[in-house]
Amino acid sequence: MAGEGSAAADDANLSSLVSSASLVLVGSLFGSFSKLFEKTLLANVLSTPAYDAFSLGFSMLTFSSTVALVGFSQGIPRFMSRFQDDRDVRGVWVTGLVIAGIAAVSIAAGLVLAREWIRDVVFDPNVSVLVPVLFAVAIPLVVGMRIAVGAIRGHENTIYRTYAYDLLYNGLRVGLLLLLLFGFGLGVFAAGYAYIVAAGVAFVVAHVLLNRLLPLRGPFRTHAGALLRFSAPLVIASAVSSMLSQIDTIMLGALAEAPNAAGVYQYGYPLAAGLPVILSVFGFLYMPLASRLDDDSNREEVDRVYKVTTKWIYIAAFPLFLTFVAFPGDVVSIIMGTSDPRSATVLAILSIGFFMSAANGRCQDTLSAFGYTGYILAVNTVTAVLNVALNVVLISTYGVVGAAVASAVSFFVLNATAMLVLWRTTGIAPFSKWTVRAFLVLPLGLFPPALVLSDVITLSVVTLPVFGVLASLAAVALVAVTGCLQAEDEVPIDLVEQRLGVRIPLIRRYIPSGTQRIDRDR
Repeated sequence: MAGEGSAAADDANLSSLVSSASLVLVGSLFGSFSKLFEKTLLANVLSTPAYDAFSLGFSMLTFSSTVALVGFSQGIPRFMSRFQDDRDVRGVWVTGLVIAGIAAVSIAAGLVLAREWIRDVVFDPNVSVLVPVLFAVAIPLVVGMRIAVGAIRGHENTIYRTYAYDLLYNGLRVGLLLLLLFGFGLGVFAAGYAYIVAAGVAFVVAHVLLNRLLPLRGPFRTHAGALLRFSAPLVIASAVSSMLSQIDTIMLGALAEAPNAAGVYQYGYPLAAGLPVILSVFGFLYMPLASRLDDDSNREEVDRVYKVTTKWIYIAAFPLFLTFVAFPGDVVSIIMGTSDPRSATVLAILSIGFFMSAANGRCQDTLSAFGYTGYILAVNTVTAVLNVALNVVLISTYGVVGAAVASAVSFFVLNATAMLVLWRTTGIAPFSKWTVRAFLVLPLGLFPPALVLSDVITLSVVTLPVFGVLASLAAVALVAVTGCLQAEDEVPIDLVEQRLGVRIPLIRRYIPSGTQRIDRDR
């Protein structure tokens, strides 16, 4: 009976994680679609130089806000999940809001003061200085919103995060963008104003929702020293993570000889970025869950959750990865409205890098949950140097294709190294007989026919989603019949059936009995 109780408790953790992931997936897909729609809209409405300016302004906003957060996006949920007293929990939020707020305002003020230099060096000299100013003003508002979302994450609450960030922030921003573009004809400035207003409203709403979980007014005990010691190494780590997604665009603007290289690159990059979205759906609840389990000295359960979720990430992302690599030109043409072969190559290269990186699972979140931020700092610092060096060498020779190779290699090295560090220090790794089997079966079984098919057909607006659905069904069928499923896979199946109100046929016959897990606990 004790074994059954332990297995039930373990499945409760998996069930809560999958339930959270399903909600975050819906919100993240909406958020990703809104960002993709935003970039597609601007790419079709703005001139190429104006879209290039937007791409650089967005990169500046993303990178600067990540640095200003000084690692608190990880530190706040980790510490909140470990404290029981409201004074301590409230103190974590206060500490993060004050320190990150000061950093954000300082960075924004510096960018505004240096606006003409930034315009001349990073942007085009013909671009108005108002473009970098608008994106700089948005930085403190974005940082304040993300502090509130981090505190919501610390309470292991998914629905409020979805409301404030995925739906409100992204939805309002797109709505404002449409209004300012077509109602007021503001051009590239519309994006800057939309980010400012949407981030400001989301900042307020996120704190209103947080107040329902934790009364924000009341006594508090700050833990600035402990929080800074934990988060300080993550400043560089977070900057590197942002740099890997943004510095290539900025360096293209500064180093590429071809005109409008940053804009061409951004036709492919946001599509490939859909792959890390699937990885992130487990991340919102995973880190505080792993931290709580570690506080309870239950790393065996962390290892089990890590292995199972890594396999789910791999299977869920594979159909999209297959589509992007086999049909990159068709995808870019259909979604972004351009036939530039460089953008298609960027999509294929980045997809390979992002997918191979995602196959390592939530390794950095696990290191962070255990408090090993020094290792994260070391891994990210080495990767930062590698990324900049690769960009300098490859952009000058290969332009946007070189930037894609630099980012793909850097992303893979980053997470592969972090996974190896986690494995050596804790024994936790994504490898089990089921995950390894899935890692081999899917590419060997599906890539050959997809590549042959890509030589004889061209996808259209109608056939692209049809291929995606067929690829998904083929992936599920392949992992089922080749023995990639395990007893824990009943958890997501049960959840899907409950949500849809239907029973999924055939799949359960390929899932081993859960008694194996009970015997293990005995």
